[in-house]
Amino acid sequence: MLNRLLRPQPALRAASSLTQKSVSALPRIQSRAIHRVPQLAFQEQYEKEGVPGFLSPEAYDFSWTQYQSLLVDKLNLLTQDTIDADAKPGELLVKYSRRPEMASVFNYASMAHNNHFFFNCVSPRNTPIPAKLEEDIRESCSSVESLKLDFLATANAMFGPGFVWLAKNLEREGMLHIFCTYNAGSPYPAAHSRRQAVDMNTHTPDTALGNQFAGAMGSFSPTQKEMAPGAVDVQPILCVNTWEHVWMMDYGIAGKEEYLERWWSRINWEVVVDNYNKISVNRGARASNASFQKTLHMF
Repeated sequence: MLNRLLRPQPALRAASSLTQKSVSALPRIQSRAIHRVPQLAFQEQYEKEGVPGFLSPEAYDFSWTQYQSLLVDKLNLLTQDTIDADAKPGELLVKYSRRPEMASVFNYASMAHNNHFFFNCVSPRNTPIPAKLEEDIRESCSSVESLKLDFLATANAMFGPGFVWLAKNLEREGMLHIFCTYNAGSPYPAAHSRRQAVDMNTHTPDTALGNQFAGAMGSFSPTQKEMAPGAVDVQPILCVNTWEHVWMMDYGIAGKEEYLERWWSRINWEVVVDNYNKISVNRGARASNASFQKTLHMF
């Protein structure tokens, strides 16, 4: 099984080959492509050592260097010679969150953003939680240990790939939320109609979900509301990637729980608190949108 995992999968290899050939055939487009793999703070160390105590060099290369490159290359191909050629992934995921016919652009843009957010919050060493954030965690979650238990239990229980997010409530100071997004779903209220916050296998067709009530995917017009009815105005400050390709190479089929435990010890709390402090508690859609634009990682 491990040998199968280490070999490039046919579909991934074919997509990567197609992308490389297509881009190389268009040197003018390639030279002006705006979407590029961003540099991580500890990238040189990661390329040599992986993330110590968390990801091997091979797993890091597969889940960041190779995978993020594929996402970016596909996004460039989908947007070349269009009005979106210079738009950043964060802009594209919001723009097309309510456009089912543009699902491919949304998926690659949102996945590129989410994967970057995950790796951007990883550190090669233990970092302490700043006092103010720890105080807000205790107020919202009773303790850091309680937050950890709830967060990792949520991630471990996900049956399918996605991300688990810790987010700050923009309407109530200090309030934190834990929630899931499946596949390439987005955590942002502006893209609520593509949050994909539940496993569709565990919900009945008549369960009230965001996709049923927002945008072109439901009974509400995209121009009627900025957020779907019932949406909570939150902004993410931390996430963990639960896609199998990130953890299975190092931890095996039954290793998700160990992967999550090791990830918690490698959270870069300095980045998390920076994300937290950039978000101001606001009232109203315009203020919320301004906060969104400041905090969204747009590369």
